[in-house]
Amino acid sequence: MALNSHRQLLAYYTLASASVLLDQLPSAIQKKLPRYAAVPAVRMGRLAVDQGHRHKGLGSALLADALTRACRSEITAFTLIVDAKDQEAIQFYRHHGFISLSNNGQSLFLPLASAAGLVHSKKVGS
Repeated sequence: MALNSHRQLLAYYTLASASVLLDQLPSAIQKKLPRYAAVPAVRMGRLAVDQGHRHKGLGSALLADALTRACRSEITAFTLIVDAKDQEAIQFYRHHGFISLSNNGQSLFLPLASAAGLVHSKKVGS
C-alpha cells in the first residue's frame, strides 16, 4: 500500500495462495516440474494505482515489493500469477517478464526463480 503525505491511498496490491494447473504452463517449463496436476502459486489479486499517480513508477515499485514478499514467503510457491484487466496491464506485466498462461491471454505468470533474479538485479521497479 502506498500513501501520500495526506494519508490518501495512492496504490495497493493483494496477494493470496493459489495454484496453477501444470498443463497451463509452457511445455518447456512443465518438463522441469514434478508431475502433479497443479503447482503452488501466489496470485496477485489486484495491483491498482490511483489515476492521478499513474506512470510515476508506483506500480513497478509495488510489483517489486509483491515479488520480494512472494520470494521470501515461508510457504513455497513456484510462480506469481496475475489476471490482467486490459491490454495496458498485459503490456505492463510483459515489460516485467511475465509470460501468458496457455488457457487465457489475460492470465500471466512469472516463475519466482526468475522474480528473485529480477528483484536482486533491481530490474523490477525501473
